Amino acid sequence: MRTIALVTQKGGSGKSTLSASLAVAAQAARERVFLIDMDPQRSLTTWAENRSDENLGVEAIAPGKLPAVLETLVAGHVSLAIIDTPASLTAASEAAMRAADLIIIPVRPTVFDIWASEATRRRARELQKECVFVLNQCPIVQGSRRFQEGVNALEAMGGILQPMITARVDYQEAIRCGLGPTEINPTGDAAEEMRQLFMSVRRRLARVKVGLQAGQRAA
Repeated sequence: MRTIALVTQKGGSGKSTLSASLAVAAQAARERVFLIDMDPQRSLTTWAENRSDENLGVEAIAPGKLPAVLETLVAGHVSLAIIDTPASLTAASEAAMRAADLIIIPVRPTVFDIWASEATRRRARELQKECVFVLNQCPIVQGSRRFQEGVNALEAMGGILQPMITARVDYQEAIRCGLGPTEINPTGDAAEEMRQLFMSVRRRLARVKVGLQAGQRAA
């Protein structure tokens, strides 16, 4: 089983929306997915209640229960666990980062979000965890100098998953209906963005696995 955690201390970055959207895209790609909701707002739990999908498990848990839950998921042959965390660096965020194979830091293309993401990136490096950024809620027209400066700053800090996720109505409408963008409008631009993003996540997880295996052989 592979585990990803979406973590950042800045509110409004879209962690829950990305978690749900990625889960649905992963499910369509034949992953056995489980969502872990560690955010006190319980956004994913509410989304799942609207969805009523027996094949996509969602559970709200406290930080201390995370290791045991992940062990249970491994025993249940889940292939991908996605952890949603609070909008701050808390015990829940710390537990999620320690458990994750890959930490995803959603960032809106604003200087405040980029500044706030540095603390998350720094902690991930201290834990010797692989981390990567997702530029989220981007303007559809991305040619401004300010936008490109934000992209360059994040690339310098550790790299960005592709594609950048734009601010589209399909994301919010899908979440409202308990769906993912790949379900509410399968041929839409948001659906294609999310399919591509999941494939980027899958490739990055494969790289992490290869790196771990190489480290184990060297040891």
